[in-house]
Amino acid sequence: MLGVKHNQPVTITPAQIRVCILTQVTQRGPDKTICPSEVARALGGSDWRDLMSAVRAQGKQLAAEGKIWIMQKGQRVDAERIKGPIRYRIAPSHKT
Repeated sequence: MLGVKHNQPVTITPAQIRVCILTQVTQRGPDKTICPSEVARALGGSDWRDLMSAVRAQGKQLAAEGKIWIMQKGQRVDAERIKGPIRYRIAPSHKT
């Protein structure tokens, strides 16, 4: 997967995406959410849209592991049934 940061191509790994998601949701706090595009923008620069499917895939994995919740319209949703805009929130039971 390629992203561009400072006009140099870089490879963004799934591990980097996971760390970025967890860092952002932790920093935002237990009652707040982030948009997956915030993660993609942080990692991909001007080519952030290219990272969206990978960010959503890693978000689904983190949700399956109980580390984050996937939210829609303020409600927790099943990662396998999502369509449309989503947000991520740190899971209350996740310890950093």
